[in-house]
Amino acid sequence: MKPFLFLGTRAEDEVADSEYAAVLRCMGLDERDVRRIRVERDEIGPVDLDDLSGVVLGGGPFNASDPEELKSPVQRRAEAELRALATRVVEADVPFFGACYGVGVLGGLRGGRIDRTYGEAIGCVPIALSEAGRQDRLFAGLPSTFDALLGHKEAVRELPVGAVLLASSAACPVQAFRLGRNVYATQFHPELDGPGLALRIATYREHGYFEPHELDGLLAMARASRVEHPQRLLARFVELYAR
Repeated sequence: MKPFLFLGTRAEDEVADSEYAAVLRCMGLDERDVRRIRVERDEIGPVDLDDLSGVVLGGGPFNASDPEELKSPVQRRAEAELRALATRVVEADVPFFGACYGVGVLGGLRGGRIDRTYGEAIGCVPIALSEAGRQDRLFAGLPSTFDALLGHKEAVRELPVGAVLLASSAACPVQAFRLGRNVYATQFHPELDGPGLALRIATYREHGYFEPHELDGLLAMARASRVEHPQRLLARFVELYAR
């Protein structure tokens, strides 16, 4: 099997490794099947898309809608590299799955608009599939409505030209979309479980996702959360695209 490529953007080792382990677990693969690049640390470099089964992009604290003058040199470099790769992916319709930050990367292509209008607080949120989502081959088999874990400052305000809306939530109209036949992005985190969310809450407690007095309640919510359906998406991604 050709390997998948996993791109991470988290600078903190513990949470970066936790995310990677969760992605491997949900995909049903081990490290020999997934090439990993920590984009916040290393340049992406040349990528031969023909040598891959597909690409998975994780989440992270970068926001495409951050004012340009407030972005660090690392963020600006990572954004440029990811946008260049995503443009190639979309043009070639290479299998791609971007979780959370994947929306920030893909959502700004082809006239799409990302801003802070539809941010959501950290939580366990009901996600509703659109008619297209219910018919989509990646989302096939998921319930029409399912719970997912999320928390984000930005979201899609206007979909890219040609994008297909796959899922929404009450507070965020675009929870998932597809470009072409094989390029996907979700605003929610399909790899995430309660312990993983608790680790991210503790790690990013000073990143402006919540007020300090909310910490204990959010940790309790995370530890009590039970989600199962979103995690099937990454296994299905492998089932469809491993070659």
